[in-house]
Amino acid sequence: MALSLVIFALIITGTLWAEITALVLLTIASISDGIDGAIARRTMTTTPFGAIADPYADKLLVMAVFLAFASIHELGVPLWAVFLILLRELTISTLRVLAALNGEVMKAERSGKIKTTIQLIAAFTIMVLLILTVWAKTTPMPAPLDQILPLIPAIVWWLTVIAAAFTLFSGGLYLYNHRELLSKSWTERKRP
Repeated sequence: MALSLVIFALIITGTLWAEITALVLLTIASISDGIDGAIARRTMTTTPFGAIADPYADKLLVMAVFLAFASIHELGVPLWAVFLILLRELTISTLRVLAALNGEVMKAERSGKIKTTIQLIAAFTIMVLLILTVWAKTTPMPAPLDQILPLIPAIVWWLTVIAAAFTLFSGGLYLYNHRELLSKSWTERKRP
């Protein structure tokens, strides 16, 4: 979670070394998250805290990266797609809180893991394209790479839209799969 703040700050800095460092830290955060989850599953040491904190950390990382990307005009990130990603992430976080209030632990579902993978693939690809964009401002690009530069905004736009589409689809599945919890939360009244 702490790396999310650092990665966000590095991305918006706009220098080549900051962008490269952000990519390295994004890689470390992603790999450490995967290793942590694999160890917890293999050793059967999943905890209620981990069931809530791990998805929260994933969401924070994704939101930090896409918000930073959206602040860089040259990338052409569609702000509406980033908003949809944030909307889904906050909605599912709220659903997790509702589950906790009802004494349930809502673990990550397969669709959520696929969604996170797609988001991170998009984030890594956009990060590399951002590095190329910043690099091109100071150095003439070699022959094959210079032809990619004009295509970067379109590639980034599609990557963000595809990530947002999968994010919304996953959110819809979560809401559908937990519709009884939602119904119970809307209709049940606590007595004083």
